Amino acid sequence: MKFEEYGFAGKELKFELLRHAAESNGFIHAGQWDYERVMFDYKILNQDDVYYLRVPAYAIKGDIPKDDTIVQMMTPILGKHYYPHGVEYEGEEFPEVIINKCKQKLELLKSSIESE
Repeated sequence: MKFEEYGFAGKELKFELLRHAAESNGFIHAGQWDYERVMFDYKILNQDDVYYLRVPAYAIKGDIPKDDTIVQMMTPILGKHYYPHGVEYEGEEFPEVIINKCKQKLELLKSSIESE
């Protein structure tokens, strides 16, 4: 499921700003990056199911994880994790409580980015 209504896709900003805003709102980037791409994840547990709200970005000037690298954000996506296969994004029915949690997190992230 994509969350296009927040206007993240195409937004350019310093990696340091995105990392700070994402981490201060509970997202992590741990090992989900290389020098060109990064993924900030927010893990949501609901009963026995695991969901990931993911905010992807890629470097357009510089290398990740350098603070002054300019990244371009992409559309946030929600996926459900299936062990041991990974995260599925398409063809899923997401519970309303999960969708609402994602919307709250994306609003907080958007506010954090705009206030920097």
